[in-house]
Amino acid sequence: MNIPRNDYPKPQMMREEWLNLNGSWEFVIDSYEHGISEGYPDEKPLGGRINVPFCPESRLSGVENTDFMDCVWYKREVELPESWLKTGRCTHINFGACDYTAHIFVNGKKAGIHKGGYSSFSLDITSLLKKSGNIIAVCAEDDLRSGTQPSGKQSMQKESFGCFYTRTTGIWQTVWLENTPDSYIASLKMTPDIHSNRLTVEAECANASGRVLVAAAYYRGVEVGRESCIIYGENAVMCITLSELHLWSPDSPLLYDIVFTLEEDTLQSYFGMRSVYYSDHRFYLNDRPLFLRLVLDQGFYPDGIYTAPTDEDLKRDILLSKAAGFNGARLHQKIFEERFLYHCDVLGYLVWEEHANWGLNIQNGEAHKAFLPEWLEILKRDYNHPSIIGWCPFNETSDAQNITDLVIDAYKLTKEFDRTRPVIDTSGWYRTDKTDMEDTHDYDQNPFTFKSRYEPLRKGKQVDSGFIPFIKTLPPTLCFISEYGGIWWNPDDDKGWGYGERVKSVEELTERYRGLTTAILDNPKLCAFCYTQLTDVEQEQNGIYTYDRKPKFDIETIREINSRKAAMEE
Repeated sequence: MNIPRNDYPKPQMMREEWLNLNGSWEFVIDSYEHGISEGYPDEKPLGGRINVPFCPESRLSGVENTDFMDCVWYKREVELPESWLKTGRCTHINFGACDYTAHIFVNGKKAGIHKGGYSSFSLDITSLLKKSGNIIAVCAEDDLRSGTQPSGKQSMQKESFGCFYTRTTGIWQTVWLENTPDSYIASLKMTPDIHSNRLTVEAECANASGRVLVAAAYYRGVEVGRESCIIYGENAVMCITLSELHLWSPDSPLLYDIVFTLEEDTLQSYFGMRSVYYSDHRFYLNDRPLFLRLVLDQGFYPDGIYTAPTDEDLKRDILLSKAAGFNGARLHQKIFEERFLYHCDVLGYLVWEEHANWGLNIQNGEAHKAFLPEWLEILKRDYNHPSIIGWCPFNETSDAQNITDLVIDAYKLTKEFDRTRPVIDTSGWYRTDKTDMEDTHDYDQNPFTFKSRYEPLRKGKQVDSGFIPFIKTLPPTLCFISEYGGIWWNPDDDKGWGYGERVKSVEELTERYRGLTTAILDNPKLCAFCYTQLTDVEQEQNGIYTYDRKPKFDIETIREINSRKAAMEE
């Protein structure tokens, strides 16, 4: 049987006992939310079919319904290996992501509920299982028009418009079952220290108090560190001293393997040894200044919308970006799946991760309840990836939204959980006094005025805000142009949009790109840029590549422009 997206979904927490549930499920749109009374959690057929993990709006799902769907149902029967049902074993159902509120039923009984369209979650369903013919049902409620849930770039109108695109409803990442002993490792938090050659591991373990957790680290198959500790309550902490230090970087993305053993539970993972910090207009990787040449990546696909058709498509986007001379990406208004981050780790691709805060009415008191718990789930899921070098909970908030309390809370939460990475409180527009780096968005298409705007930084002076209409000046600590460019170009379609006047030729586009990018690289007070964007997305036609990933002009030329030495690196 051909199972779509059949790669292991959590490469940093791999187990042998797992079952991929992607593929054909029963499906129905429950417009009037009568699913419970209609018996959908039980054995009653739903009438339609869908190809999981693709959202029903996508072509790959087989449904391709792009209208609003406030409630949808999924259902399938699952046969479990006999060994999974033995006493002393636990079975968990895992969801990479389901937008937005997911109600999970097993054999007609409620297994649990999860709110959040971008974070992963897991439920222990052992007590609800039977020997054969297990029925799993999922009800997904998704009302992005309510203003009470983060929705990113999903359109709140029936059709796509401006910088808002086709919606994603329900399941859009892999669903899988996993079998563990009663005592198992539930989560890991791994923090590298390159100055002491140590890796600190904080593990959350279930039903394991008083038992011993063992960790063994390997580099290219050779053991380079081993440690063990007794678990107290649900938590274990250990420091593993490494006999060999190999640093992770974009040029040399060296990774260690690590195996955790808790009696009968074995977990395979990996980690990278690197440090990141920001100081005085410079970003440092492994104590050396590094200019961040990032590109905006929104993670949309023509056939899958939020979901890449294959694992190779995830990898391809990274390779396309690197081919154009970018060393990383700002992942914009979407939380990408873990396999994308895995490929970033393996390929040496820097990531600035951002939550999908658009769509959330943060003047509503429910905004805190919706945003902060999901953001913490995201931080916990992605903390261990060496490719992630910074966090940003919000994008383009305005003071009119009265956002100060929520933004400060999100910043404090992020810093409390992760003291190793810089945090931008809210990218580009209005911000609080809580941020580790000052950034701005500037879509000025004139290279001369664009360059002139940031010249005062050289003398430690504030600058005019430029693109931002309600902020007059930016502080002299500004160091990151986190959105710029967005040059409008698609020779085959003049009905889309980009920033500024549409260029008339590839030559004009190239020269504008050269002028804008060089202006940033030549300013010694700037340490990072993020060009908008990697690919076109539906009607927004300002990508380096088209929506179907074809180059729009000579990529080698763009690579040459992006790769020139920055003044900050002198």
